[in-house]
Amino acid sequence: MKKMSLRTRVMTGAVAAAALGAGTFGAVSASASAPAAASRAAVTADASDRNLQQSAHLTVEAATKAAQAALDAAEKANQRVTVAVVDRNGNTIVTLRGDGAGPQSYASAERKAFTAVSWNAPTSELAKRLEQAPNLKDIPGTLFLAGGAPVQSKGAPIAGIGVAGAPSGDLDEQFAKAGVAALGR
Repeated sequence: MKKMSLRTRVMTGAVAAAALGAGTFGAVSASASAPAAASRAAVTADASDRNLQQSAHLTVEAATKAAQAALDAAEKANQRVTVAVVDRNGNTIVTLRGDGAGPQSYASAERKAFTAVSWNAPTSELAKRLEQAPNLKDIPGTLFLAGGAPVQSKGAPIAGIGVAGAPSGDLDEQFAKAGVAALGR
């Protein structure tokens, strides 16, 4: 077998890579330009279909308003806290860290908000449930300390507000409830 020069090997590799790239680009372009019939059917699905469900969600603007109201309540009480607002699925919408809030407060606020929306109850009430079900605290992402409050629409949870950093969970929860109240104004 004849040995190829370095230049020949590099050129052969470059040509092969270009051909592979062109083939991949062509396949992706072809599939992007002609959506499948199933995709078109999904776009025209009837909104009254029993397989669909609508749910309410806070806007970023509303979540920010609630977080700011909670932070303002804490600052008025001379407390340094972090406020987190999560959506119905526990995903963070907005987090505000007040000046001087401790480093642990960020994660604690998010976990309190997640816990409140998950059970649709203030975290102070949920902390009391640990007496009957101590394993609840083992659920990932939860924090069963006062300071979280659910946001409801028609009785269903749509968000959670968590506050952390004040010297007591009762204060944290008072500030979280101030955030919930701001949404009603």
